[in-house]
Amino acid sequence: MNIGLIIVLAIIFILVSYIGFSVYTFRKKVTNYDPNSESENLTILNDNTFSHKIAGNVALVDFWAPWCQPCKIQGPIISDLAEDYHSKAKICKLDVEKNQKIAHKLGIRNIPTIVIFKNGQEVDRLVGLKTKNVLKKAIDKYL
Repeated sequence: MNIGLIIVLAIIFILVSYIGFSVYTFRKKVTNYDPNSESENLTILNDNTFSHKIAGNVALVDFWAPWCQPCKIQGPIISDLAEDYHSKAKICKLDVEKNQKIAHKLGIRNIPTIVIFKNGQEVDRLVGLKTKNVLKKAIDKYL
């Protein structure tokens, strides 16, 4: 066998193994996501506490549901933001299944939806899965 062919096959094997491991790790992380293991700096909202808790300066609210796969991916990113912004902005989550009143009032039709509030008023809305950098830029605009 040609040495070049052996090298190409070895590289292909390594790439396929790496991709397979990455997919396995990602699926494991998503299926094992536990919203109760979030950051201590993350504020969990409900229909009764919503208005009071977002009344401060800047608040980011992640509207999500436990059955939503993109929400399970977004969850750890929101938790990281809560750690990064704990003294600058309020980072919050609201389960739309358990708190339909607020979700309906704000017209949340797709999840995940992330809404940024300043002094209790909506100033920005991002629909769909967003990276940490996109969310940081959105928050920083209003600080």
